[in-house]
Amino acid sequence: MELRHLEYFVTVAEERHFTRAAARLHIAQSGLSASIRALEQELGAPLFTRSTRRVELTDAGRALLSEARRTLDGAAAARDAVAAVQGLLRGTLAVGTEQCLGAPDVPSTLAAFRLRHPGVRVELLQDGSSSLIDKVRQGQLDVAFVAVDTLGDTPGLLPMMVRPMVVLCHRSHWLAGQSTVDLAAIAGEVFIDFPPNWAGRTMADAAFARAGLRRKVGLQVNDVHTQLELLGHDLGIAVVPEPIANKPQAADLHRVELDGHPMRWHVCAAIPPDGRPTPAARALLDQIPELANYEPASALSS
Repeated sequence: MELRHLEYFVTVAEERHFTRAAARLHIAQSGLSASIRALEQELGAPLFTRSTRRVELTDAGRALLSEARRTLDGAAAARDAVAAVQGLLRGTLAVGTEQCLGAPDVPSTLAAFRLRHPGVRVELLQDGSSSLIDKVRQGQLDVAFVAVDTLGDTPGLLPMMVRPMVVLCHRSHWLAGQSTVDLAAIAGEVFIDFPPNWAGRTMADAAFARAGLRRKVGLQVNDVHTQLELLGHDLGIAVVPEPIANKPQAADLHRVELDGHPMRWHVCAAIPPDGRPTPAARALLDQIPELANYEPASALSS
């Protein structure tokens, strides 16, 4: 059984589609299909049920998936261990981030990492925090920069920064005359917000629900600058983390503090729950000054 075949199998299982999996792997679809057939013949069982639109795992495929991931992770760890002994970093570093977290400066951090470790290929995924945390736990990302409303005892989250959530509105909005406001006073407004898996949306939804209030997200966007432009045209209000309110593009908007229902924007680095990042991920984290005052002594133990 070849590691290459297991990698192809895992990719098809994640994409649920041969064409998308082939594009992700940068190989021809015919070659991918042949590799999957060879693996099925070797194992003596079909791994997928195929249709014109998507493929689904069979019972045998589901049984193989976790073991295949474990095998691939073990092989990658073995390569990393040998490279570390040689003082080298090679392979791939898969990083995730949500937009406008406030820390770290992701482009600068990745640029500095590439200069120090040119043998590592860096991949970046931008998504909502809850999705990114799931991808780290599933082994699809090595590290992700995310925000959560509370740290609690969640394993694998290294705190970097805490900031308040605030309300932003147009300067002609009635809120512009206020310095503070409570959730009940704004629950009936039209909100400009992000998809539900984004941290700010999750925090605001939870805060209104705890207060027994319902609100309407009338304009949903997936880009911070679009949100600020819509606010600039007085098309609604937004509950945002302070780093977004501090952006130059928000200079003409009015900021209102939340009274009575404080929400905190906890920015963290998400690593595997066992606290054992890959050598490349550890090298990246070592570059981030915001982690210096928070990093628990055992968090990055090998």
